[in-house]
Amino acid sequence: MKIFKIIDVWLSLALIGIFIILSLILLDQTFLVGYFVVGGWQVISMIVHAVNSWFCYQGGKRHVYHWIVAFTIMTGVLGFVLFPLLYFVLVVLLFAAPVMALYYAWICYEEVYVKMQRPLHHLK
Repeated sequence: MKIFKIIDVWLSLALIGIFIILSLILLDQTFLVGYFVVGGWQVISMIVHAVNSWFCYQGGKRHVYHWIVAFTIMTGVLGFVLFPLLYFVLVVLLFAAPVMALYYAWICYEEVYVKMQRPLHHLK
């Protein structure tokens, strides 16, 4: 678990950084590709965490985040029936997705480098 979580944190941060830099250099649609690559990786990570029940306890940050993402996906799917809703969701995600990606990376970082560390006061 710990190896996956360390890879998860650093891969998320690397992907975010790479696509920010590429978007600023190329000034084209690279940022849209970044949305899907970073988001895709983070959805895979969320599924792995949910299947293995890693830090998914009721009321935890990850649990709440999973519900927010599930609601967003369900609203997007419903948008295919109600087209104005899809437009609204896509416009909101244009601005919210980068913040959500950074927040998810922070959740992963906190789990690895804060919650999984052994307290030093037990060592003698």
